[in-house]
Amino acid sequence: MVRTDFDKLAQYVQKLSLAQILCVGDVMLDRFVYGSVKRVSPEAPIPLVRIEQETVMLGGAGNVVRNLVALGAKCTFVSVIGHDDGGTKLTDLIGELDNVEAYLLRESNRPSTIKTRYMAAGQQLLRADRETNAPLAESTEADVQRTALEAIDVCDAMVLSDYGKGVLSDHSVAALIARARASGKPVVVDPKGDDFSRYQGSTVVTPNCAELAEASGMVVHDEDSILSASRKLISEYGIDSILVTRSQDGMSLIDASSANHVEVRAQEVFDVSGAGDTVVAVFAAAIAVGITPLDAVSLANVAAGIVVGKIGTAAVSGDDLITALHSSSLYASDTKIISKTAALEKVKQWRQRRDRIGFTNGCFDLLHPGHISLLRQARTACDRLVVGLNNDSSVTKLKGKGRPIQNETARARVLASLSTVDLVVLFSEDTPIDLIQILLPDLLIKGAGYHLDEVIGADLVRDNGGEVMLVSVEPGYSTTDTIARITAL
Repeated sequence: MVRTDFDKLAQYVQKLSLAQILCVGDVMLDRFVYGSVKRVSPEAPIPLVRIEQETVMLGGAGNVVRNLVALGAKCTFVSVIGHDDGGTKLTDLIGELDNVEAYLLRESNRPSTIKTRYMAAGQQLLRADRETNAPLAESTEADVQRTALEAIDVCDAMVLSDYGKGVLSDHSVAALIARARASGKPVVVDPKGDDFSRYQGSTVVTPNCAELAEASGMVVHDEDSILSASRKLISEYGIDSILVTRSQDGMSLIDASSANHVEVRAQEVFDVSGAGDTVVAVFAAAIAVGITPLDAVSLANVAAGIVVGKIGTAAVSGDDLITALHSSSLYASDTKIISKTAALEKVKQWRQRRDRIGFTNGCFDLLHPGHISLLRQARTACDRLVVGLNNDSSVTKLKGKGRPIQNETARARVLASLSTVDLVVLFSEDTPIDLIQILLPDLLIKGAGYHLDEVIGADLVRDNGGEVMLVSVEPGYSTTDTIARITAL
């Protein structure tokens, strides 16, 4: 079993935004109908759902794309939709995403795939599918293949998201894999069906245990049988690696000579819809930017743990990943280290209780008594204190080469351990102005070494009815001076 280094993984997350991924596959519309159940239908022994809300979101290959752009990656997307309302809605949803170059080819007399899930009290009661798995028309297949082949050279990796709805024919899959491998681009396949020969030559294929058993014709029930079934497929079809998703048991990455099992952390599972799409997106983005396959699996494993805790097909952002990794590093479910989005929600809850929200920021490298004094004074003046913490790249820009001495995870953990600090939020910019604008604290605190007109965000806070406070600085303490004395020894 692989021991996950959460601190190291957190350093990789920002790299994911550098990925350029080609995704080809079956797009679908995931429709969720939410309601309440108070009684059984008088017409049949089934629950009667009173509909309260409906939402639609991208599913299938569209959910892979949605997860990629949530990570900040760029994506070229090739798929096929119908000349219908579902196709129009899919086009609109894709159009709302940043960093996507989409080629949604329309085919007459072909319905867009729509999966409708009826939900009540957090449980799925029924799923109704409108779809076809008929082959594409020859002209449409040729257009899919030509468009995707042209995109391979400008991408770092290719994802084939196969839901068996006809977009990925045997001929197209073979041509795309051959071109990608000839160009030195990794190919990640989310498979469908019992015939993995069509994925011959892929870099990584990502079945779940049921799909692995079906494709190998073997009983799969433990690590040994997973290894045997995976090696059989690797040998028969020239696949480099098999990444087996194992639900509550984590994931296994297997090739011809090695096997690594990554354990999932305990969590509450609300909905597994789309978890496989998240795994494929994160894994593909990671290997596309040079992260090792094993570290890519660990990142994908953490992402899957996040997404199953949400209702419906969901996307995992870079902030979500960093928060989860910091939380895992602390081994605490109630960590104070959270993302900007989560911090905003927390601040809203505190404001409902009429708490006064304070904010200060800094690098906090080598925490010293001067820092402790500032934080104590700040916390005394407010009910809740949020600390904005420069991440590692931001500190390096501000302080120069060799800084920070401690990485962002270590610095965040030390701050979070202080009773005077209620939340720690990492930011990557040179200043915390974006974070201040999001949170709009009631009190902005800086050391007395600043003048009021030098405090970043002061005007913003005061215009919103808040206050800026300069607290006394305990003399004789400086991280820069301390580092200088150490290096002089």
